[in-house]
Amino acid sequence: QVQLVESGGGLVQAGGSLRLSCAASGSISSIHSMGWFRQAPGKQRELVAIITNGGSTNYADSVRDRFTISRDNAKNTVYLQMNSLKPEDTAVYYCNAVVAGLRLGAWGLYEYWGQGTQVIVSS
Repeated sequence: QVQLVESGGGLVQAGGSLRLSCAASGSISSIHSMGWFRQAPGKQRELVAIITNGGSTNYADSVRDRFTISRDNAKNTVYLQMNSLKPEDTAVYYCNAVVAGLRLGAWGLYEYWGQGTQVIVSS
């Protein structure tokens, strides 16, 4: 049982910056990976960035060189620093975590999702 809580979304002008945060809590043995997905109006949910427990990162081509994902292991928190924002970045951003821990009393590797935080980039 893991909960993911996102924060940091909001309204920003094109070219501006936002930093999203996602804190994980609950029955966590270790975090395999944490990442961010987004879903724009009328679009499919897509991967934005992920970071593994070893520090390896992966980014969508559309955000590479503008967004940076990082993690504070002591706080079980992942961040997404978003710079040079564009109107096409407008979406609901969802935190994702793959966690080694308990789910309904069973130990294993499980995937969890946050509730989402809205990012709106005006032109």
